[in-house]
Amino acid sequence: MKTTRLEAFSDGVLAIVITIMVLEIKVPQATEPAALVPLIPVFLSYLLSFIYIGIYWNNHHHMLHTLQRVSGPVLLANLHLLFWLSLVPFATGWMGQNHRAIAPSVLYGAVMMMAALAYFILQGRIIASQGPDSLLRRAVGRDWKGHTSLTLYLVAMLVSLRSPGVGQAVYGLVALMWLIPDRRIERVLSD
Repeated sequence: MKTTRLEAFSDGVLAIVITIMVLEIKVPQATEPAALVPLIPVFLSYLLSFIYIGIYWNNHHHMLHTLQRVSGPVLLANLHLLFWLSLVPFATGWMGQNHRAIAPSVLYGAVMMMAALAYFILQGRIIASQGPDSLLRRAVGRDWKGHTSLTLYLVAMLVSLRSPGVGQAVYGLVALMWLIPDRRIERVLSD
């Protein structure tokens, strides 16, 4: 199978995820600007998750450009990633509505950590299907950003047990770490 169907399906799922997230922001009945104040934590949760989904979409897009053909294990690993990303709207909504509570903050971190792990597994399946000299292997190297992200998600979840706000700040830090465009794959593709 060529990669275009996999890309189109994945793009569609991520577009739906973003749409579901924005629908969680309920329009206030009141017309005064003060009615928006309670929505600030909900909006900030949405913004963080929107950034994450955008990062996943961008990096997923680049990663699939290293692929010549799609194998069964790659398809399954991609579905695994999409499963975890499809849970982001739920975790985002719960954390946004309960931004000071421990459980929603920890759950958000668990979903993000599992999505990161699923991305790491997909990356491994692509490398395995292409061989040790694959473009993706050359591009990611030891993947310090991926390993650091997994560690920071775990730290943020543990910190959230004491201080959900600090844990959420660490989630933001991970997003900032990835927000700077990752040019590793672009460099290898242009060689």
